[in-house]
Amino acid sequence: MALPISSPGDISDASLVASAHHVLEIERDALAAVGERIGDAFATACRVILRSRGRVVATGMGKSGHVARKIAATLASTGTPAFFVHPGEAGHGDLGMITADDVVLALSYSGESEEVLMLLPALKRQGNKVIAMTGHPRSTLAREADVHLDVSVPAEACPLALAPTSSTTASLAMGDALAVALLDARGFTADDFARSHPAGSLGRRLLLHITDVMHSGDELPSVREDASLSDALMEMSRKRLGMTAVVDAGGTLQGVFTDGDLRRALDSDIDVRHTRIAEIMTRNPRTIGAGQMAAEAARLMETMKITGLIVVDAEGHAVGALNIHDLLQAKVV
Repeated sequence: MALPISSPGDISDASLVASAHHVLEIERDALAAVGERIGDAFATACRVILRSRGRVVATGMGKSGHVARKIAATLASTGTPAFFVHPGEAGHGDLGMITADDVVLALSYSGESEEVLMLLPALKRQGNKVIAMTGHPRSTLAREADVHLDVSVPAEACPLALAPTSSTTASLAMGDALAVALLDARGFTADDFARSHPAGSLGRRLLLHITDVMHSGDELPSVREDASLSDALMEMSRKRLGMTAVVDAGGTLQGVFTDGDLRRALDSDIDVRHTRIAEIMTRNPRTIGAGQMAAEAARLMETMKITGLIVVDAEGHAVGALNIHDLLQAKVV
């Protein structure tokens, strides 16, 4: 239950902001202290995980449990199979989820959490390697583990030194450090990451190829280079992409004609019916390959300040077209 204050007006905005800055300074110092201790033990922990044929099983009680759950999720999404097991539930049957090939990552800032310590004999009998993350190198968990990662902090950000604050931040950061070091060691790529995030916006950005969003076949706006401006405008109107490819007899791209080109042409007072499109098209336009990622098309459009692209194959043939609306609809941008 929250303790009442006499009046919200008794606390100034400045004091609230100052309190926030103080917390962040304490947590920054805590992370710096942990960073200075990363060395051989950290490298050993990474090698234990890399050599394992199983998963990383993260466990912890209370706030350490919440951090362990997040670390497991980060590991799993960056190439290291992992999951969280509640130590209390593990003692009542969930221990069967842990195989002999798994590495156990046990979090307890005190290093004396009974529920976690209770699991050690069974894990040792099964032959599991245990990596402990504690703030007390002489604690039971630190001594019994195969590898100990010291996440002790100079002070908690809580003024009462009761609520885990700096210590949970340090543990979370250590978990991130493990995940990223393992990611680098495994050569984990953006495509690998996307495969574990297919439903999210990040997955869409990383997994969608140009071929997934482009207009091709009969949907591709295209005219021959000897076509008139009138013919090109009719093609653009039918295909509704705001542009048309201009190709030679073999289908090789010669240029592009866009809504912007039309506005510039009309300013020149040209003859719409008799002007050949080759005379006013944009030659050597920006294009994109069919095998590239849709996110690359979005980046190119943003950089070049254009709204559409013609897609070409290795021989320079126009095989598709897409515009910014296609990328918006696919939620790539």
